[in-house]
Amino acid sequence: MEEENDKNPETTVAPALISVHPTHKFVSAAVGSDLRVFNLQESCVVTLADESGGHKDSIRAIRYSANGQLFVSAGDDKLVKIWATDSWRCIYSVASEKRVSAVGISNDGMFVCFADKFGVMYVVDIEDHNVEDGVTVIKKGVPILSHYCSIITRLEFSPDGRFIVSSDRDFKIRVTVFPKNPVNGAHEIQSFCLGHTEFVSCLTFVGSQKYPLGLLVSGSGDSTVRLWDHTSGSLLDTCYVGAQAEFLPSDGKEEDILPAVTDLCATPDGSLVAVAIQSFYSNFSLPGLMLLRCNQSSKTLSVAKVVSIPGETFIPTSIGAASSAPVLWMVMGASGLHVSESASLARVRGISGFSTSASESLDLETLVLEDAEIPGGELLLQTLQGKLSIGKEAFSAAAEAVKTAMRNLLIKKQYSAERREFRKRGRNDMKGKQ
Repeated sequence: MEEENDKNPETTVAPALISVHPTHKFVSAAVGSDLRVFNLQESCVVTLADESGGHKDSIRAIRYSANGQLFVSAGDDKLVKIWATDSWRCIYSVASEKRVSAVGISNDGMFVCFADKFGVMYVVDIEDHNVEDGVTVIKKGVPILSHYCSIITRLEFSPDGRFIVSSDRDFKIRVTVFPKNPVNGAHEIQSFCLGHTEFVSCLTFVGSQKYPLGLLVSGSGDSTVRLWDHTSGSLLDTCYVGAQAEFLPSDGKEEDILPAVTDLCATPDGSLVAVAIQSFYSNFSLPGLMLLRCNQSSKTLSVAKVVSIPGETFIPTSIGAASSAPVLWMVMGASGLHVSESASLARVRGISGFSTSASESLDLETLVLEDAEIPGGELLLQTLQGKLSIGKEAFSAAAEAVKTAMRNLLIKKQYSAERREFRKRGRNDMKGKQ
């Protein structure tokens, strides 16, 4: 289908994304079709080398590989671009039949997986390319599994690389054995992690030297963060973050007190998990984020702190951190806006002390970084935001647009039987059969 024929102003609004290099060498942000990269070590803007001229539509997923040598971006232009971070040259371009909703990179950097909005996951073998020859290689993904027409929202590889975990907007988390030769398909399901009552928006793993296999953490539109034994699918603990953040209803409706968890990020040892929360229905989004303690020995989650961002209404659309630096990076923003100031807006903030020691002290009142204190300073903010200052009215409009866009993407639409048949006739894969 033509992506459900939903190219309208509400669904074309795309939340801003942020991703951090594992050694804190680079910070990348995606705002609409614009991919922005800043080199923290050399304090300079990174110039991207791409023969095709970059993405042509909104980027919906970005991430670095575990060793930081690769970076992947993908989105609504139905392209997956794989970049070598030593040169920031696009070394692979992969065409997708549908718009891409999630990406993952195997721990050994040999395979890139991506999922589309029809619920199919593909794999690309990237071990055979000589990155020194200067030519972008055009590749085609091989389908390896499906979520049966449900939008896949996130892909994560387990710490030991044995499994790839996929979540969808139909409340499911699937744990699949990732085979040595995945191009032949990934047919063995290890488990399903079932328990969420709304869309599953985000996943992350927590682990340490003491617990090398790790545990899975998920966030959902049901306002919970859940801890899982992903090998068995067993639910270990549930943290009701919306209730813990003391959200209050604006008019008594149930949805007003069920803000969605939209992103997660864990410290390297898994002792602390940052949680971004947003309400799709009211003005009670969390102006900042929540930090959870994760006790891997007792297999429990508990609220450590609600971190407010002083001076502005900052509701993160994406968060990220490096494994080697105690800074949590956050971005709030969107593209495809219909506001007078700009068609796209982004605001980047940081919190220092996001580390193992922070899970013990948590004196977070002074940890929110001012613009002058953020690594990279004004040049980084100019690069990732596109501008240094942003008007309050424009940001308010952006926040409302993001709520609508994320609600339309993640909450499954309900159609009458007549409407479903009409939409089915418009699908590209059905046109030749009529």
